[in-house]
Amino acid sequence: MFGLFEDDVAPRQEADRAAFTGVLVVVGALLLAAAPGPAQARDVAGHGDPPRVHVIATGGTIAYTPDGSLTGEALVAALPGLERVARVSVEEFLNVGSSQITPDHWLRLSLRIQDIYRQQPDLAGVVVTHGTDTLEETALFLHLTVADARPVVVTGAMRPAQAAGADGPANLMNAVRLAADTTARDRPVLVLMNDRIHAAPGVQKAHTTRVDAFVSVWPGVLGVTDPDLVSWQLPAAPGPLRGAFPVMQETRLPRVDIVYAYAGADGSAVRAAADAGARGVVVATVGRGNMPAAQREAVNAFATGGGAAVLASRTQAGRVPVDPSGGIMGAGDLSPQQARVLLILALTTTTDLGEAARLFQAIRGPES
Repeated sequence: MFGLFEDDVAPRQEADRAAFTGVLVVVGALLLAAAPGPAQARDVAGHGDPPRVHVIATGGTIAYTPDGSLTGEALVAALPGLERVARVSVEEFLNVGSSQITPDHWLRLSLRIQDIYRQQPDLAGVVVTHGTDTLEETALFLHLTVADARPVVVTGAMRPAQAAGADGPANLMNAVRLAADTTARDRPVLVLMNDRIHAAPGVQKAHTTRVDAFVSVWPGVLGVTDPDLVSWQLPAAPGPLRGAFPVMQETRLPRVDIVYAYAGADGSAVRAAADAGARGVVVATVGRGNMPAAQREAVNAFATGGGAAVLASRTQAGRVPVDPSGGIMGAGDLSPQQARVLLILALTTTTDLGEAARLFQAIRGPES
């Protein structure tokens, strides 16, 4: 009797296994049909291929090796699985450390991005690889001059390409993912570092070496790049003054210098800037717009003589009220280096102090 029962169970188990396998096949097929795999990724034009992203390489730590700098092509070629994220083209714009970037480079880079967007309406986004030392300045210039709603993402690395724990590959992969994502449209120029998405107007480098060196002083981190999606913490908005300064090949960027305030500072640096032809001076003041009396006297004389003087703070956060009633205006929340970028562009459109102050208020809001 017992033997007959065992003989009867075996075929039944085989039948059950076959039925169960059939269910798994059907469920798996349904899940595959519902989930967008790599071949089903949609670009902004609605086609079946992955979105197109253009990478513009400018050098920096992300490209550095002891044997010389890697090209943009080499950086992109080292990213496994990139073809499932985007169809990437690469352009070698520069290959220098960001301490060597100049305002002329900003202008040329902005014009190049605008040309690319004009010529390639199906392009999803642009990524710029950049050294981190002046990354926030380049990003703000692009924010203020590139009006296209499609994303511009600036990224770099805190560790060289061949260092243990190099962060460049992850940053570049996430920057491409971000530029390819339709949810990145209609936002500020973005800075992607250490999985965090920052808005160009409020980002600052706050450490010399750590991978989490970049912080959003305001309005806060916009979102993060999770392994499976781009997760936004703040709603979409292009941000104040996005593309407010149309630049052309003929645009001439005026000289603006930064002068540091410190105990015992006199007016010699301000006078030297004026003698060198500076049309504007940003003072990295102590605290909330303060400086030694001798330096203040030189700044007042510079402003009285027709120069544009802006008071920022050498502290990392906190605002200097913009109020221009005394003939000198504050930078609001902008760091000295960010205030310089905005003042350079403001002076291409106006010499009126009140209008310049309106621009400094607009970058953050009336409360600045």
